[in-house]
Amino acid sequence: MEFLVHIELFGVPLGDQGQQLFDHEKERSKELAAAGILKRLWRIPGRRANWGIWHAGNMDELHDAFASLPLFPYMTITVHPLASHPNDPRLPLI
Repeated sequence: MEFLVHIELFGVPLGDQGQQLFDHEKERSKELAAAGILKRLWRIPGRRANWGIWHAGNMDELHDAFASLPLFPYMTITVHPLASHPNDPRLPLI
């Protein structure tokens, strides 16, 4: 299943602790991308927020992926499950 996900960060510690969290977050994100879970990611300019396309078998697997992120305690996450649309231009016309 694919999910459109909005993540916003709040209260991330400043200084070395915060930088360490961001460094670990970058590495974990690469791992999730390599595993095919994190498909796409866009930042929102001027904000500590992003939109992404995530893939998981179910909501529990998706939650486990989020919980594995070092910045998870500082995230507000909104999940929008996606379903295919018959007019999707990527689908073959019948």
